[in-house]
Amino acid sequence: MKAFLLFAGLAAFAASAPMFSREDIFPLDAQHNHASSIVRLPNGDLFVCWYRGSGERTADDVAVMGARKRAGAAKWSAPFVLADTPGFPDTNPTLFLDRKNQLWLFWQTIIANRWETAITNIRMSTDYKAEGAPKWKAGEAMFLKPRNFAERVQAVFPDKPGLEDKFAQRMGWMTRAHPVQLPDGRILLGLYSDGWDLSLAAISDDDGESWHASEPIVSAAGIQPSFARKKDGAIAAYMRDNGPPPKRVQTSVSTDNGDTWTVAVDTDIPNSGTGLEVLVLQDGRWLLINNDTERGRHSLALTLSADEGKTWKWTRHLELDTRGQGASSFHYPSIVQAPDGTIHASYSVFLNHIPAGQPRKTIRHAHFNLAWIEQGDPK
Repeated sequence: MKAFLLFAGLAAFAASAPMFSREDIFPLDAQHNHASSIVRLPNGDLFVCWYRGSGERTADDVAVMGARKRAGAAKWSAPFVLADTPGFPDTNPTLFLDRKNQLWLFWQTIIANRWETAITNIRMSTDYKAEGAPKWKAGEAMFLKPRNFAERVQAVFPDKPGLEDKFAQRMGWMTRAHPVQLPDGRILLGLYSDGWDLSLAAISDDDGESWHASEPIVSAAGIQPSFARKKDGAIAAYMRDNGPPPKRVQTSVSTDNGDTWTVAVDTDIPNSGTGLEVLVLQDGRWLLINNDTERGRHSLALTLSADEGKTWKWTRHLELDTRGQGASSFHYPSIVQAPDGTIHASYSVFLNHIPAGQPRKTIRHAHFNLAWIEQGDPK
């Protein structure tokens, strides 16, 4: 009995002791490597995707890449191709593990080298344990008709042109953050348009068999939504600020499971117009990962809230380059919680002080616990 209590005490201490590690998934690369998404598979493997090529939307050699870290392994696998449309850029991939443990990949093919010409693609797999890419079931494109688009946008921005143009309404919607699955099974996939500088949710009520669009999340350039479900059932959307100063994380709320949304408002949290993600944790707290500055991507912060986003009590920087804007960029983060309560994050690393054309970009993985965040930044 004493031995058991001693073991339990040591285990509790270990769980509460701050823990942190990080590593680059692959060596610095001369190509553009950006926009990762991370999931933990049921067998304990970590799986990450991102896009790689000679540029972004204007580079026709861009493909979606993946890498795997086996449970207990010391290193990541070599990168492998997950999706590649020859002659077109493939960008902004997002991974998702649903309640049936089906692995989903969402990404965009850019048709005419402009974000506004993006088409979202979907692939799903139940056979993803082997090395390399999963064995995908037949993929398809996602075609959406945003609900009441012109009416809702015009109510807030009466002078916005082109709202009735069906082509402009339906093209160019892109993914970024993880989808969420609600208790009733509904899946909400956050989408945004660089053409409209607006967001919405793609919705599936049949485990991904079909999709339809919500009404727009009307905002002053709030894009790349990440969703968190409150205890009362309301859904909060957190978005990067693509608009003019003051640049703040924007938020909107849905009380009907994502069908309609309030007009987005600014929070008090700075955001430099860069991707973020919010995650509801096992203990009920919320974790936000965000570039917490109005300019630059040199500061990547983790922030915890114990009251569903009303206040954010604990903050610690995952990355902070004290040289300031321009020296290094740590951005476009993705986070997931493991069954043991620890957090895995992936994000883009650009060492901008290294000349272009030389190896200077990678995707980084960090692993830490909540006690490490609560500890705060070193003095």
